[in-house]
Amino acid sequence: MSGASAAPGGDPADSLGARVFVGLQHLLPQHALSRLVWHVTRSRIPLVRDLLVDRFVAGFRPDMNDAAEPDPRGYPTFNAFFTRALREGARPMPADPHLLTSPVDGAVSQAGVMDGSWLIQAKGHAYTLESLLAGEDRWAAGLRGGSFATLYLAPFDYHRIHMPLPGTLRAAWYVPGRLFSVNTSTAALVPGLFARNERVVLVFEDGPLTWALVMVGALFVGSMSTVWHGDITPRAAPGITPLQPLTGAAPLQLPRGAELGHFNMGSTVILLLPPAAATWEPGLVPGTTVRVGQPLARMT
Repeated sequence: MSGASAAPGGDPADSLGARVFVGLQHLLPQHALSRLVWHVTRSRIPLVRDLLVDRFVAGFRPDMNDAAEPDPRGYPTFNAFFTRALREGARPMPADPHLLTSPVDGAVSQAGVMDGSWLIQAKGHAYTLESLLAGEDRWAAGLRGGSFATLYLAPFDYHRIHMPLPGTLRAAWYVPGRLFSVNTSTAALVPGLFARNERVVLVFEDGPLTWALVMVGALFVGSMSTVWHGDITPRAAPGITPLQPLTGAAPLQLPRGAELGHFNMGSTVILLLPPAAATWEPGLVPGTTVRVGQPLARMT
């Protein structure tokens, strides 16, 4: 598996605290807790909203300078604050149309080239493209051996997701699963984490290029949303659920930089590109901070 390396700062699996944290996640009622968080974070009761916002700001110190509404208390609910929009012009796109840009504000977990179907999750852990796409081989076939980038959104990050390339939505599906945390410790200790967690897969075409973006749910991520499907909440469906655009939704074809969705709590985005389609920017290594619009790769 070339072009990827282990996360910096040593192996978090060596920490007893990390092992206890991950062990507790196996015992927690993950979906029930996420549903509870969903309701609480949408409360319009001022006392509840202000308590959540104030504690979040004190604990995580989010940068509000680029927000369309810079006052943390200027939102009707905690979730509205958490999924806040950016002010106009805060994340300009580069002029060069051949650059793939970051779809999120966050940090690189891994970036490289697949070894056939295998993607690196963390040191000592890998998972397959087929498991990530939940057996949708029609789309996996064209992506094997291609490039991938896993981008982690911390709670303090901006949580809307943007198009890294222009594209037309060709397929979308929801995959039920667990809701483990997706931080470094959990990625190092839970095999196949991203292929086990609940997720939404979006496949795009831009001329001859087919690429995919996977939104991976996590602990307390009670909902993921796209501009085509609205809120996608934890579902009782036992298997893959195709997602159909809602009436009056955004156009299927969107330019680079257009908003495509958001997470309602911190989580992970995985970009998937076909073989020889792109070359990652030098220095794109685990731990690198990225922002929407920042060049990540040059299309070839």
